[in-house]
Amino acid sequence: MMDSEAHDKRSPILTSSKQDISPHITNVGEMKHYLCGCCAAFSNIAITFPIQKVLFRQQLHGIKTRDAVLQLRKDGFRNLYRGMLPPLMQKTTTLTLMFGLYEDLSCLLDKHVSAPEFATRGMAAVLAGTTEAIFTPLERVHTLLQDHKHHDRFANTYQAFKALKCHGIGEYYRGLVPILFWNGLSNVFFFGLRGPIKEHLPTATTRSVHLVNDFICGGLLGAMTGFLFYPINVVKIRIQSQIGGEFQSFPKVFQTIWLERDRKLINLFRGAHLNYHRSLISWGIINATYEFLLKVIIKKKIS
Repeated sequence: MMDSEAHDKRSPILTSSKQDISPHITNVGEMKHYLCGCCAAFSNIAITFPIQKVLFRQQLHGIKTRDAVLQLRKDGFRNLYRGMLPPLMQKTTTLTLMFGLYEDLSCLLDKHVSAPEFATRGMAAVLAGTTEAIFTPLERVHTLLQDHKHHDRFANTYQAFKALKCHGIGEYYRGLVPILFWNGLSNVFFFGLRGPIKEHLPTATTRSVHLVNDFICGGLLGAMTGFLFYPINVVKIRIQSQIGGEFQSFPKVFQTIWLERDRKLINLFRGAHLNYHRSLISWGIINATYEFLLKVIIKKKIS
């Protein structure tokens, strides 16, 4: 934890919990937050990738869960983890930046910007999310490899990257706008509410209870943001599943999907229930792993 004076200044929004939520760094450039974010992302992807693949099919084609599962069964077990490398690279990289840059930028902004702490924390969250978008090409290739329409065209990540090259650098960043929206909004919600939510959970007196509380806190936030901003992800996947051709704007693609799904909000959220449960598990794993590793590193450093 930071010293008591710094803690007393902290706003209830975009702050750390009194229940031992990841201590903010005191020096810019410390690597522990980057390392813990990377390890948390790796654990999450290895466990939840098959669930994400079912969800992806629903978002792209607007089909029911049972039909998406049947598609994966037809593809066979050897294709179950097909396309895992790009999200593994993308998630480990972006979550490393998300946690690490948020802490570094928060520290810098607190020192050099005369603004309320909740504002500097919010700005740090948005800037960290914006920086994550540099790795949009990995998410782009991930989308192509998961789409069964491209199974015969791309055998691996390298082939997908190579196929996009002839269309120019812009093709790698197709879908950047919804990614920026998603990253900024979700980061603000996650870092802003993580502390206050944990403060309302039962006080943790043991390491195992801390782990459970961190899982619940991260899971609830992940599920909430995943549901609230679900339509953004639907639009992003539709945009990124295209190769070549016109770059359609976010509003235009949203309107197309809205019309295709009979102008019904419930159809736009098809697959949201699975996304809710996936996000609950994913962000529970991410937050619990991150906090656990951070405490271990800090304890070893102190000793």
